[in-house]
Amino acid sequence: MQYQTRPVIPDRDGYASPELLISPVNRTVFAYWQRVRGARSMPARADIDPADLVAVLPHLILLDVQREPLDFRYRLIGSLVADYSAEHTGKWMSSIPHQAPPSRIWSACQTVVETGEPMSTDVPNVGKLRDFKRIEDIMMPLSEDGRTINMLFVAVDFL
Repeated sequence: MQYQTRPVIPDRDGYASPELLISPVNRTVFAYWQRVRGARSMPARADIDPADLVAVLPHLILLDVQREPLDFRYRLIGSLVADYSAEHTGKWMSSIPHQAPPSRIWSACQTVVETGEPMSTDVPNVGKLRDFKRIEDIMMPLSEDGRTINMLFVAVDFL
């Protein structure tokens, strides 16, 4: 199974390019993240307004970031993501066998927390529905103080 992770590389102005993403949903959410962050390195959770994202809410995930030890808790899982994967709202990633370290999803989340940079992954679909060939996501950091990442804002599309 081919699995690709890719940092979302900044353009000449220092902003990451949404054109690197295949999914129109993920491009929309990433462009929104960039807009609400403004000149900061990343926005805070309070900057994200669900009313601005109504059309893509089914594609969104919010993960709480715990440090010492590092772990990720599913705070919100959009209905489309839950339908095509699983409903893990409230669960810690470390308690889900195929997501616990050293899984690929854990490693991607850890990389975003360590670098403070958005990251996209693209994997073949092995889920319960075969209507999709690929799953692309974009993981974006959120921080209340502009330095310490306390949440991950994720968009997932089934292509």
